[in-house]
Amino acid sequence: MSIVELHNISKSFGNVQALQNITLEVDAGELYGFIGPDGAGKTTLFRILTTLLTPDAGHGSVLDLDVVNDYKEIRPKLGYMPGRFSLYQDLTVEENMQFFASVFNTTIEENYDLVKPIYSQLEPFKDRFAGNLSGGMKQKLALSCALIHKPELLLLDEPTTGVDAVSRKEFWEMLAMLKQKGITIVVSTPYMDEAEKCDRVALIDKGKILRVDTPAHVISSFQKTLYGIKHPSKYALITALREYPYAETVQPFGEFVHYTDSRGTFSVEDIQDFLSSKNIVNAGIRPISANVEDVFMRLMEAESNE
Repeated sequence: MSIVELHNISKSFGNVQALQNITLEVDAGELYGFIGPDGAGKTTLFRILTTLLTPDAGHGSVLDLDVVNDYKEIRPKLGYMPGRFSLYQDLTVEENMQFFASVFNTTIEENYDLVKPIYSQLEPFKDRFAGNLSGGMKQKLALSCALIHKPELLLLDEPTTGVDAVSRKEFWEMLAMLKQKGITIVVSTPYMDEAEKCDRVALIDKGKILRVDTPAHVISSFQKTLYGIKHPSKYALITALREYPYAETVQPFGEFVHYTDSRGTFSVEDIQDFLSSKNIVNAGIRPISANVEDVFMRLMEAESNE
């Protein structure tokens, strides 16, 4: 059963094409991720799903309801966490929870079991103003408020942006727990490493869907042999590799440079000899496994070439 169905959804703002012919489905019980950089169109898409924007073209449905005509019926069924912290900073933790519960004609007590694993971490600070919470605690409060009315679909727009690594990890653990309760979750993120925590992902860039698949299938689609090359002078390494006549792709990834070669077979020593001629000696080169970001970069390059 599909919870979300989009068919050729497009949206423009002036001369900017934010979304271009988006077609996809989200199944019931899925943890579905939109993965892409800033400006990819993720927030515009989420605002259409939450009935805050109307598309210029195409058709969309959420929970078998039309996103344009049935917006009044859709909204009470959704839990929405926008990218920016949007709760009332001059209300306490408990007051924010009470307010959002009252908006949906419920109480904290009525749905406490659903939010307990998250909200219980906030209860020792229930009298603290929301504006005085840390980034991770604000994140937990926003998620608790989005869940307090027991929504059928949870929409989270870049929920982990701007929080520390530990809070990011805890947040995804909370999403996995909510998924086990049968809640369908759609989340967007610019962090490629978070893609592997989703059941399926849609890779999106410049308003276009580049690929929809499971994270494992996305990674396995990378057919080239990928090499990780490391040297203390990373900038010089990248510059030299991009001058190498057989270089196909050269991308910085953390302490390594990810490299693919245009030749079918070759010797690693050939690359090392070329780098030595550029005064880059003792570069470490080894085959590595591709990740979602490698595939994403490859798809972006293919799209640009077209």
